[in-house]
Amino acid sequence: MHNLVAAVFVEPVAREQYFLREDWPLHITLLRFDLPETPRMLERCAEQLAEAARPALGARLEIAEHAWFGRQENLLVSLVKPDPALQLLHERLCGVVLENQGRIASVRFTGPGYRPHITHHHGRSRTQGDAVALDQVALVDMAPGGDHAWRRVFHVVRQRSS
Repeated sequence: MHNLVAAVFVEPVAREQYFLREDWPLHITLLRFDLPETPRMLERCAEQLAEAARPALGARLEIAEHAWFGRQENLLVSLVKPDPALQLLHERLCGVVLENQGRIASVRFTGPGYRPHITHHHGRSRTQGDAVALDQVALVDMAPGGDHAWRRVFHVVRQRSS
């Protein structure tokens, strides 16, 4: 199975960018999931991600208060205020995964349980009241070449300049 994440990146990323598991650019996770390793599955998923993301691109998201996440509530995050475009994008991605016989990780945190947030990382974060543009959505391979220490940006969908 391909282990993947779809995310709204708050910091710039590029296709084929690699980063260590501990060094994610700031992002809002849309969905963690697995897809079968069949020919062209990643390409098909990237195309469907782009189709699902286009209507949401350009939305302005607002950062809400901080919260503690994780099993031991030891991860500081900045919550993202509920936004219809972001929620619809999340739900569309759930549909894409299920349509492709994929498996959604953490089902409890999907659909109505989805709580978009930005995890604070190495002193980088967003503060309550900040605006964040939903202008780039990416598909990230969580173990490129089977190496779980690295992440690879497989595909990026960006808002087109007008």
